[in-house]
Amino acid sequence: MKTVLRSNDPCWCGSGRKYKRCHKLSDEPVRPGNVSPRRSVPTSIVHPDYAEGGVPGSGSTSAIQKPEVIERMRRAGRMAAEVLALAAAEVAPGVTTEHIDEVVHEACIERGVYPSTLGYKGYPKSCCTSVNEVICHGIPDDRALRDGDIINIDVTVFVDGVHGDTSATYPVGEIAPESQELIDATREATWLGIRAVQPERPIGDIGKSIAGFVEPMGYGVVRVFGGHGIGERFHTSLHIPHYYEPRADTLLKPNMVFTVEPMITMGSYHHRVWPDAWTAVTTDLKRTAQFEHTVVVTKTGAEVLTLPPESR
Repeated sequence: MKTVLRSNDPCWCGSGRKYKRCHKLSDEPVRPGNVSPRRSVPTSIVHPDYAEGGVPGSGSTSAIQKPEVIERMRRAGRMAAEVLALAAAEVAPGVTTEHIDEVVHEACIERGVYPSTLGYKGYPKSCCTSVNEVICHGIPDDRALRDGDIINIDVTVFVDGVHGDTSATYPVGEIAPESQELIDATREATWLGIRAVQPERPIGDIGKSIAGFVEPMGYGVVRVFGGHGIGERFHTSLHIPHYYEPRADTLLKPNMVFTVEPMITMGSYHHRVWPDAWTAVTTDLKRTAQFEHTVVVTKTGAEVLTLPPESR
């Protein structure tokens, strides 16, 4: 796990400079920046029902989707993955999360899709950008990314009446080995969770596979946030725990659609929320990573609807 460096120690990156003169800033707690006004979406693009009032209403609450809904969700998933890839290409030291949000917003407009987070229960931006100890729901602002940071970008799009949801964690410049190990372990844990999806097996198998992999490595698994059902609604009532919960005994059924999105921490899995009522951070301010895919249960396992363009 992470070695605690003193200010005058040599930096972990091997530059030969003192830690305080090199990467110390990237290891300090994230502070909120200034948030710009909400961006607009042309009326020619279909808006979800909550876009103006913030309250989601219409749409099926069932976790099991009809084949024609799943077909529409395949398109939404592809779109979300494409937009995420464009946002990821912008990640670099000195880039603000506000800029990343602008890229996501414009990419959605170009594709004729609505950025699902915009206006959802009052959320002010077109994606979530969660840096270092931010677990999820980080609001893009004018904070510039620093060499050594890690960032999760969470993109959801609404098109053809359905949502597609995906996220990934990326290094910013050169990162500490411990941060890269966290990212790698979280990515692998996500795929282990997806591989655990089997019809007629309990939902709890997903979290059991994830926790069984990362907890022996000393990582924590966030409990308060989990995967969720998705379809015509951004979130249905179906909840997917990513830790082992034996009471999660709902059986997986073909055509169930939900997200697998474990949030893995270097330390405590407990959280607190900033005064903005959205940004969740680890209580010990240790780093956390997340990957997310939207999946549909098939007769033999799971189909991933949000594969990145290069993986299809």
